[in-house]
Amino acid sequence: MGGGSGGGLFSSDIKSLEEKVKQRLAEAKGGVSRHVFISFDHEDLDEVNLLRGQAKNDKLDLNFDDHSVKEPYDSANADYIKRNIREKIDRSSVTVVYLSDKSASSKWVNWEIEESIKRGKGVIGVYKGDTPPSRMPPAFQQNGCKSVKWEHAALTKAIEDASTKR
Repeated sequence: MGGGSGGGLFSSDIKSLEEKVKQRLAEAKGGVSRHVFISFDHEDLDEVNLLRGQAKNDKLDLNFDDHSVKEPYDSANADYIKRNIREKIDRSSVTVVYLSDKSASSKWVNWEIEESIKRGKGVIGVYKGDTPPSRMPPAFQQNGCKSVKWEHAALTKAIEDASTKR
């Protein structure tokens, strides 16, 4: 009687294969897709969702895989939240900070910037409008992070630069 060796794939193998396929598809699409963590204040969620949607649009040159928090964690346990956010930052090469008056005073945005830098990730900011907000998160300023206007070519270049210069 023949028996199978049970040689199935582990979930880590499947995840690795998924990442390779995404990478190849992105290259075929005309560029390398970067793994991005988006740091933002929850009140800016609608704007950030628009940015996420634009990155998925095949007709635009903005291209990244979003590894950021989609839904707020249902927990008051800061250690639990930080652990889960660290995992998402670790899967990314660049942290994009959505800059607004709200994000400037967010303790979580500031912590995510600090954590990203501590973990060797590139950090850039993106803002809507013609000029950046007058206030920035303290960690963004203290670390000399660069910001760009929300414009596809500029943001794509900034993500690429931050990814290769980390």
